[in-house]
Amino acid sequence: MHTRYCRALPLLVLLPIGLAAQQPTDTLTLRPVVVTATRLPTPADAVPAAVTVISGAQLAAQGIRTVADALRTVPAASVLVTDAYGSQTSLFLRGGESDYVKVLIDGVPQNAPGGAYDFANLTTDNIDRIEVVRGPVSVLYGSDAVTGVVQIFTRDGHGAAHGSVALAGGTYGTSALELALAGGDERAGYAVGVSRFASNGVYAIDNQYRNEVVSARVRFRPDARNDAALSFRYDDAPYQFPTDASGAVVSNNQHQLARGPSVGLDLGHVFAGRVEGRVTGDWTRANYQYAIGPNNPSDTQTFAFQSADWVTRQGLDARANVRLWANDVLTAGAAFEHQAMEGSTLAGAHSRDDGAAYAQFATGLEQPLNFALGARVEDNQRFGTYATYRAAASGRIAAHTRVIASVGTGFKEPSFYQNFATGFVRGNPDLKPEHTVSWETGVVQAVAGGRVTVSGTYFHERFRDLIQYTGQPVGPDSVNYINVAEARAQGVELSVRWAVAAPVSVDASYTYLDSQDAATGQRLQRRPAHLGNVRLGYQIAQRASASLAAVFTGDRDDYDYSGFPAARVTLPPHTRVDLAGTYVLSEARGAVPGFAVNARIENLLNAGYEDIQGFPARRRTILAGGRLVWGS
Repeated sequence: MHTRYCRALPLLVLLPIGLAAQQPTDTLTLRPVVVTATRLPTPADAVPAAVTVISGAQLAAQGIRTVADALRTVPAASVLVTDAYGSQTSLFLRGGESDYVKVLIDGVPQNAPGGAYDFANLTTDNIDRIEVVRGPVSVLYGSDAVTGVVQIFTRDGHGAAHGSVALAGGTYGTSALELALAGGDERAGYAVGVSRFASNGVYAIDNQYRNEVVSARVRFRPDARNDAALSFRYDDAPYQFPTDASGAVVSNNQHQLARGPSVGLDLGHVFAGRVEGRVTGDWTRANYQYAIGPNNPSDTQTFAFQSADWVTRQGLDARANVRLWANDVLTAGAAFEHQAMEGSTLAGAHSRDDGAAYAQFATGLEQPLNFALGARVEDNQRFGTYATYRAAASGRIAAHTRVIASVGTGFKEPSFYQNFATGFVRGNPDLKPEHTVSWETGVVQAVAGGRVTVSGTYFHERFRDLIQYTGQPVGPDSVNYINVAEARAQGVELSVRWAVAAPVSVDASYTYLDSQDAATGQRLQRRPAHLGNVRLGYQIAQRASASLAAVFTGDRDDYDYSGFPAARVTLPPHTRVDLAGTYVLSEARGAVPGFAVNARIENLLNAGYEDIQGFPARRRTILAGGRLVWGS
């Protein structure tokens, strides 16, 4: 299979990525806006925060299938994939822990309580855009938004009914199927996506993966004063893997499963010309299963084990947006969330309730100077009362120069496992939240008549009361988790966006990170000091386009768990190059469907590297196929 697809490489260089030309476009935006940073639609060039927006058209143009791969282009974002498709995939943003980023889909939290989130199964189908806010945003989103928020907005159907079907196949026995339907008018709209992805994995045994996703969003706007939207997502992702914690192949009978629904409801009503009320509700229920069994009837070395846990989150958020002057908005809100977890790893069921009140004053959203001031008070059933704040400003000091500055705090509640684990590990119900104090300052400069935009940001974060595992039980209750650790992270983010000429664009970023564990003086595990990426895009009319991207990851520290105690090691730097392209064979016209062929090659240069010690990353991976579009 490798040979057959590699022969297509010369053709792929000529077939570039114009999938966007064959992808139905539902959202018409005259001026890009960002919602996540302030929970108010704000022009992207006036947001008082470091924000990256990735459009669905960009994802399609680059052939990107997972949100994790999309995040590789975000400044200060380090994405670590264990090895095969479906394996543990983590995001470290600005040097924080992998559970320091709040993940939302249409406003619905996706993290497990306590921040843990595996990006392995989060696909890009039915996505309108991804907004990434860097820095603490706990004022608006509560726990887990310590170093940032990643919010995925699904498509909003507009126009006559239209849709697409895509099929693809490639290396590692990979196959993909995607179906999308959408349509609507000003009063109502819908968008539905269904996808299935499967792979045989990178190991010779026990490494199959399957991911099936259903995603949908419907909206209704009966008049100018009322609106409603309902979103739904269901994932089912079984994954088999033969390795232990060190990466050694030890089993042919080990698997895990993550599945469950996510539902969100968003209601809005304009009470008067200056007052808007919004109510959002969310519900998620995730089922996590794990099992390992003997390799054969004579195997007496494998310790048979299985677990199954169910995690539920139910939330309600009500807020009022009061427009005091032309563009100054005061937001006052209250939120309530019920969290529950039951299953074998806790030996029972546990739950906790959380209530919060918050306020934000955002001013001058269209003026030379704008800022946002906010505060939040959290009252948690387990750890009591906790307060956070954030102050941010953005101002134009010249026609093409904008400066940004902010300071704020964020927090992360303990996970249920850290609080209530039993068996081999004993949880600590008295843990305090982890928290951070962060500040940043930056400048955005447009040059060459606006064709080039250069930005630079310095950030500094200090993390306190970090929850640390200890193999030697502590205290009279012999707990294995305690609040002891402190750390800091500081660095510089640089990015350039250059519209070279009509068909060519260049995007590049570089991040320098200086992180340190306060107790040991060593840099934090799995945080590279240097990250960089560059993407070259080329489009030929509406027929074809191409994308060539390179992501550089500097050396980073990790642990080798093949021995005891685990030895600290340094992983060497590596560069991953990806190439993607599409050629539109025929455009959709009325009742006649259109068809495009597309391909994506990940790790084009077949680099050998490890994101995590002991787990080799996928080598050159090719996925090629076609897309049939109708009604657009």
